[in-house]
Amino acid sequence: MMCAEDKNPEAIERECRAVGALLGLALGDALGMPTQSMSEQEIRAIYGHIDRLRDAIAEQPIAPNMPAGSVTDDTEQALLVGELIVDGAGHITPLTLAHRLLDWEDDMVRRGSLDLLGPSTKYALEQIRQGADSRTTGRTGTTNGAAMRVTPVGIANSTRDLDRFAERVYESCKVTHNTVDGFTAASLVAGAVSLGIDGASTREALTGALELMEALQEYMASFECAWSAKADVVARARAALALAQRPYESEGQFLTAVRLECGTSVESNESIPAAFALAWYYADRPFEAVCGAASLGGDTDTMGAICGAICGASGGAEKFPQSELQKIEEVAHLDVTPLAHALLEVREK
Repeated sequence: MMCAEDKNPEAIERECRAVGALLGLALGDALGMPTQSMSEQEIRAIYGHIDRLRDAIAEQPIAPNMPAGSVTDDTEQALLVGELIVDGAGHITPLTLAHRLLDWEDDMVRRGSLDLLGPSTKYALEQIRQGADSRTTGRTGTTNGAAMRVTPVGIANSTRDLDRFAERVYESCKVTHNTVDGFTAASLVAGAVSLGIDGASTREALTGALELMEALQEYMASFECAWSAKADVVARARAALALAQRPYESEGQFLTAVRLECGTSVESNESIPAAFALAWYYADRPFEAVCGAASLGGDTDTMGAICGAICGASGGAEKFPQSELQKIEEVAHLDVTPLAHALLEVREK
């Protein structure tokens, strides 16, 4: 969890933010683990408002009886993507990613886990398993699977080199989410993380990521991302930030507005805007942001992971309770610092 102390202050700050992005992702994921796929009413009745890491109940539909501090597919797939980036000197070969994800799910099945691939990823990868060309898969993927695992791409690539940034995001989502929705969602999250690594505050990173999408429109055309009739992710994210800036009588009223107006499903145009709204509203209280995600209902672990990654990249791991981070490191056997450093080395090249 420690940042290097033998470098200049700017490099130390960047490393702290990179570690913070990965730990923030894991923290948001672990907080949402016991509540994922549950309704807000069920969460309130069983757990109350989530304000710390909790054990999953036996009736948890995805992660029954998992101990507090356990992470889900969000963290595991993000770390897998990070390792591929490092091994590929910055590049991700889509077919390699596909086979690594298939191997990951096969291992999860052997372990008896119910926390498997999401719907868009599973559909695309089953096509790969049956021999399909990886250039033709992913053209129905509008869910948040690419966005949930893209944080390492944001750490490893600056938005200042837009060609490289767009290419690397596309490499990470093409095989499973080769759609306007999938690429847009992944770009928004990677962009916010990358801007945070470069020193932006949380709110600066969120608005900067939205501004970045205007420049990325031409890339979607050149990449031939498949069109979708679903609501636009960027438009929904802009509306979510406007929602977060309204006056509220209570935090409960704000969370209700997020639930009702953003939505909390696995669709990119719901969960990414919801995570953006949480990160904006709780910009100065990032732990409350990820606890809010865990309490919303729906795809709580992914909203928490995305929100935590953005807040962590903007403020570093020290913004989160160290006791909670240590518990995740112990229970999930995580040590993200070497990977964070390696991803920054890719960024600097």
